[in-house]
Amino acid sequence: MQGTGVGVMRGLIPRSIEQIGAHQVQLENDGWTFSVEMSFLEIYNESLRDLLRDNRKEEHNNGKEECKHEIHMSSDGRRSVTNLTVMSINPNDCASIDAILALAAKRRSTVSTDMNATSSRSHSVFTLNLTAKHEGRNQMMRGTLNLVDLAGSERLNRSNVEGRHAKETMSINKSLSSLSDVFTAIGQKQSHVPFRNSKLSFLLQPSLSGDGKTLMVVNVSPTEASVQESLCSLRFASKVNKCELGKAKRTIEKVKSIEKKASSGRGNATTIEEAKKNKKRATSSKRDNTTIIEEAKKIKCTSSSKRGNTTTIEKVKKVKCAASSKRDNATTIKEAKKTKGIPPSKRDTVTMSSNSSSAVSRNVKRKM
Repeated sequence: MQGTGVGVMRGLIPRSIEQIGAHQVQLENDGWTFSVEMSFLEIYNESLRDLLRDNRKEEHNNGKEECKHEIHMSSDGRRSVTNLTVMSINPNDCASIDAILALAAKRRSTVSTDMNATSSRSHSVFTLNLTAKHEGRNQMMRGTLNLVDLAGSERLNRSNVEGRHAKETMSINKSLSSLSDVFTAIGQKQSHVPFRNSKLSFLLQPSLSGDGKTLMVVNVSPTEASVQESLCSLRFASKVNKCELGKAKRTIEKVKSIEKKASSGRGNATTIEEAKKNKKRATSSKRDNTTIIEEAKKIKCTSSSKRGNTTTIEKVKKVKCAASSKRDNATTIKEAKKTKGIPPSKRDTVTMSSNSSSAVSRNVKRKM
């Protein structure tokens, strides 16, 4: 896919970038602005590896890749890989592109086997994201080009690999089998296509469905010893050839509508924030109302208690008055009892005599 040299030995990736660069010049002459972003990854044992990762982070992590990568699907069906290095490139800068591809080739997982001196132990996916915008026409076009290098299936009894490399072979064969199931389902127009059975098919789903167009190039060995592998590859290509994805369509978007969508997204975010603030205010107001009601209840209870105390005091006063009245009545009754046995005439005499004695005593005091 990357090639092994210059000239006729160049691979599909540098040739494709060169053709895109030539087309970019034509578009720019017509008033289009053009941008190209690239990424490069490999699928090794059903795990994603970034072939353009930062070497300094790798050295700091003892040669192991620091970030984990997952495939995410957006609402419009596009695929993206988390923590993946994306580079903006100039398709006409051949020196920079060759340096980037050399770095990716250096990090690609390969091993020497009895069948191949540089046997690929993973599938690689080179992706170009292209965006063209014309301000005068208020138009924008976006496209994605995936160049996939599938690791060839191999037999363990011929490659004679063991241990970790045997596990790599089984993983390669399994993912190729899953991809074959996808092509079979598409060719038979089944309602369910098992894209999620492998990382490779899930990542390539937009290219194998919808408005995408797919081209497969099958490489077979000319040697008689590899006839079984060649037959297997041709059967695989025959399944792919039966698939009909439909006619590819060019999608032209309006720049203003895209900006409106972005503005609408920001507006929705603002509305959500305002709704949250209103909810907080309503909750706070509700708490305040609850506090006021509780305080009113307390005041009501206190007021009721005061009325109860006032009633109690009045009752106590009435009881005291009644007790005082009883004491006065008791005193009157006692005095009445004392004077009960004395006749009225004697009661008067006694009174008078006491008065007389009082008068005598006063006379005596005067004489003295």
